[in-house]
Amino acid sequence: MDLEQVNRVVVPGVLPIAFSLVHQVLIEDGSVVFVGGPPPQISETWATKMGLAINDPGKEKSVEEMMHQRIGDYESFLEFQGLVFGATEEFVDGIDPTTFSDVIVAYPYGATVARTFSARVGAAAGISRSDAIECWIYQHALRHMGEIEHARALVGLGGMTF
Repeated sequence: MDLEQVNRVVVPGVLPIAFSLVHQVLIEDGSVVFVGGPPPQISETWATKMGLAINDPGKEKSVEEMMHQRIGDYESFLEFQGLVFGATEEFVDGIDPTTFSDVIVAYPYGATVARTFSARVGAAAGISRSDAIECWIYQHALRHMGEIEHARALVGLGGMTF
């Protein structure tokens, strides 16, 4: 993909690829710390370097607000994405397997957490480290990868799989 394709708005109300890319990486970056991983990589310096129109993952924002998400420097974004993915992979690789069942969010959940898929997975047992990694990082990334693959077709590219 190139910068124009990443930032293209095909029709109003359909988020640009930039939204899915930025949202996925910022959510991963901000989630891994909650499961015992490294602190987030994002900073104002990185946001400026990447030329983010909105330095926010957009989880609590409307589609109308996030329609304005753009990446100004795609190479810097890819560099940042690589840092986040590398930090996550290094952390997950070093987890003591005996801690996967540790509960990191206890039941009953607060209102914000109670509405999430991870709360359904954890149920009354609480959200374990394993559940959180699977829901907040792995499954979340897969969802957005599917959006990106579909959006690539909308901007005239093929899918990511062959």
